[in-house]
Amino acid sequence: MRLNCGDICPRSGSYKVIDSDGDVVNTVYVDEGETMPPTQKSDCHYEM
Repeated sequence: MRLNCGDICPRSGSYKVIDSDGDVVNTVYVDEGETMPPTQKSDCHYEM
């Protein structure tokens, strides 16, 4: 599942921050129902 900053988190857990090259650049924990936080770069997204 791919999420972007501003999306609503579907379930609590650790999400990997993935850059445009497919590399993991960070990991964040987000609770269900919270908004996904901004990433450090605009071309990143989240995956569980």
